[in-house]
Amino acid sequence: MTGPYDISRVAHNVERLCANMGYVIQGKPEVIRNAVICMLAEGHLLLEDVPGTGKTSLARALASSLSITWNRIQFTPDLLPSDVSGVSIFNQARSEFEFKPGPIFANVVLGDEINRASPKTQSALLEVMEEGTLSTDAHVYAMPKPFMVVATQNPIDMEGTYILPEAQLDRFLMKLTVGYPTPEAEAEILRTQKMGSTVAHLAPVLSGAEVLMMIDAVKRVEVAPALEQYIVAIATATRTISELRLGVSPRGSLALLRAARAAAAAAGRPFVVPEDVKNIAAVVLSHRVILQPDAELQGRTGVELIGRAVHSVAVPRAMAAN
Repeated sequence: MTGPYDISRVAHNVERLCANMGYVIQGKPEVIRNAVICMLAEGHLLLEDVPGTGKTSLARALASSLSITWNRIQFTPDLLPSDVSGVSIFNQARSEFEFKPGPIFANVVLGDEINRASPKTQSALLEVMEEGTLSTDAHVYAMPKPFMVVATQNPIDMEGTYILPEAQLDRFLMKLTVGYPTPEAEAEILRTQKMGSTVAHLAPVLSGAEVLMMIDAVKRVEVAPALEQYIVAIATATRTISELRLGVSPRGSLALLRAARAAAAAAGRPFVVPEDVKNIAAVVLSHRVILQPDAELQGRTGVELIGRAVHSVAVPRAMAAN
């Protein structure tokens, strides 16, 4: 691949970005890398975990590492859709309504505790996340580029939370769990942050224009027909697992393809290999399936069942030999 922004440069900048975020998020290199891959695939990211594990810090570290605009929306039960999207105000001097953009108009939007807002407010994000536009008062407003929603949520069994509807979950390219750090990483957190949060001290390492060029390079990553069939086979396998009431949709297959291309570019390759698909499948597909009630009672998880589907599909021979 030739051009001013080739794949090797994408991989180099991914490492710079991950290293910069690593100053704040210690001991979670895979989570950081997946968050960056999600951005390069032009996807939205959902972070779910118990309070205090660094969900918001991860989102802020990503936004602060880029020379772009970002806004934070604190979702609460009384938050209105217009508090997110914006509102039309009557201008008496001009005798017309003027649209005042809401906080959704930014390159990176941090939706903090998204499942504490009402379903009506959550639905205000559906068009924006899917199409990158907002329709209001017979006008269509485009979001800035690049555009990414990074939402955090507490586990659904915690008090004061709403379950995100399937349509909302499907808009997120990835769902990540930060998890507790190792004792060594937690000790490092104490050393680096005992004088205050380090997120505010992060300096940007990439511009918005560079991110757009990286995204364009990802779109040129090649995917062999055998790998396309491999992705379809994985999605089809999820539809035959008895513990699943709903398997992966064609939109899920497209999401896995996009994420695999971004993962390949992040690794410095202009083509996708089976490992790109296998390594990213769980975080892309696990939130897109619905378990049978009996399976949930038995402690089954979407991640586990997606892993079973991946292992049930044979890797294309020609690709496996590379």
